[in-house]
Order: sequence, then structure tokens, then C-alpha cells
Amino acid sequence: MSLRRRTLLGATLALPWIGTAHAQGTSSPWAPTRPVRLVVPFQGGGATDLTARLIAERLGPMLGQPVVVDNRPGAGGNVGAEIVARSDPDGHTLLMCTIGTASINQFLYSRMPFRPEDLAAVALVNLVANGIVVHPSVPARSFQEFVAHAKQNPGRMNYGTPGNGTSGHMSGEYLKVRAGIDITHVPYRGTGGVIPDLLSGTLQVAVDNLPAYIPHIREGRMRLLAVTSRDRWFTNPEVPTVIESGIPGFEAVAWFGVQAPARVPANVLQRYADAIAEISRDPAVVARQREIGAEPRPLGPAAFEAFIREENEKWREVVRVSGAKLD
Repeated sequence: MSLRRRTLLGATLALPWIGTAHAQGTSSPWAPTRPVRLVVPFQGGGATDLTARLIAERLGPMLGQPVVVDNRPGAGGNVGAEIVARSDPDGHTLLMCTIGTASINQFLYSRMPFRPEDLAAVALVNLVANGIVVHPSVPARSFQEFVAHAKQNPGRMNYGTPGNGTSGHMSGEYLKVRAGIDITHVPYRGTGGVIPDLLSGTLQVAVDNLPAYIPHIREGRMRLLAVTSRDRWFTNPEVPTVIESGIPGFEAVAWFGVQAPARVPANVLQRYADAIAEISRDPAVVARQREIGAEPRPLGPAAFEAFIREENEKWREVVRVSGAKLD
């Protein structure tokens, strides 16, 4: 498949959201009987955590039980994902999955602690562009100037990401191949670790989900050089894409959703999916997501599963081309 695919704005996202609880013959929707744990496989403060907390605070009252966010960072999200994959399939443990945990990692890591089929799709929540963000000390006012500076200083700049296997990591590795530059990856345990080092100048570059960086960019404490989406991102429409900046076909938009352990009954998955769809339609939630830099894109279980399969085709090829591999 060509890397210039149209997954994110294609037919998959146009699929209708169809509730199936009554079609499955249930007389009333399933509800949890104790608090629900929503595992976030990264540190607090990043796009994954922000999205999870936005959903959790509204999901609890709808289900009649608290939804507790549990941050379990490590191994590019694999630590948290494994916890959920190995949990009882009783509907009381969910994963705030990412493009890394649900798609990229299986191609990047030579050994995975769980299988992709150990997790079931519940709902896609939103999309988020990645940004190429630099400390003001980096002498580059544009993406083209950044590439030129990196070529003049091979191996002397580091770029931080929320961890191995994240879309920031793969965007950075693919960028190195396409732009012909040598910059060193520094994986953190989440965006919450990247930002302080970028603010202090300890780290020169970050390639990461844009939302958490927007306040610092607006304050002039960081500089956004380009976004990795196919089109300019609504939060910073003045900033060009990597494609516009001279690398044709370069697109790497992150996404966030909810998964559950495999073997969770279909009516339970659908109950969560319907609730998340209702939350996603709330104008206040839409406004809040866009405020933090995310574009709502709700999909239910079947459509989200199809979306993941299509993403897998893209990232399998990106990993192959970049040559990135982790043990």
C-alpha cells in the first residue's frame, strides 16, 4: 500500500455508528457493578492522558460507577496494554489505546508481551497531529532550515518522544529516512517527561502529539516548525505540513481509542461504544477536544477494528522502510 493513503479521511470514518444492544436481544444495557479501571499506558500530561480523563469523567456518571484513570507507562505503551490484555474479560478494565499500542508496536518490537488479538476494539475517540517542535535555541525558523541545520550537524541533535513505538518515534525515524538527516532518538516514558527537557533546552527537538505543546508554543517557549498531518492542523493553521515543506506523501497522524480484553461480550463492548459516542456528540466535549488540539472521530467496535487493520498496513511499511527495530 502506498504511504500516501487516505485512511484518516477516507471511507472508514464515514461508516455509520450503529448501536446493537437491542439487536442482540438484551432487555437493558449492561452496566458495571464496581469501579471501572481505564488504563493509560503513558505518563500523565500527554494527549493519551488528556483524552482518557475527558472520557472518564463523563463515562462514570453514565454507567453508574466511577471510571478511574490508571497511568501505567513503559515500553512504548506495552506495559499498560499488557495489563489490560491479561485482565479478566468482565468489562471492568479498559485500555486507552494509541496508534502505538494498537498498531505500530507489533511491527517494531521483535518480542511482544501480548498479541494484538488479545485486545478487542471498543471505540475510536479522536485524531491528533504530530508536531516538529524545537527549543528556541535551535537556529531554525522553518522546517527547511531545520533540515539544513541537522545536515550540517549530523548526530549532534537529539529528538525526544513519549516512548519507543509511539507515533512520534516512528514519525521521527521516517523523517530521518525521507529528509536524509541524522538525529538521535531519546525515548521518554511519556510526554510529561519530554516537555520539561525541551523547555530547559536539555533536549533540542520533540516529535510528539501536538496538544500538550500548544500552550508553550503560544507563549513562545517552543517553536513549531511543521505538522505531520496531510493538511494543516486547525490549531495552528499558519504552520505548514511536512508535505508542504518538501517531503511528498509524509503523513503520520496519531489516534486514540478504547480497547478491552478479548472475550469481553459484544453487548458490553457496545454499551461502552454507545456511551462514548454520546459523550463525543456533546458540544462541550467537542469544544474541549478541539481546545486541546484533537479532532473528534468516533467509531464503534466493527468500524474501529477495520480502521486498525488499515492502519496496520501503513505502519508495517513505515517500520520496514525506516529499518527501526526494538528488542
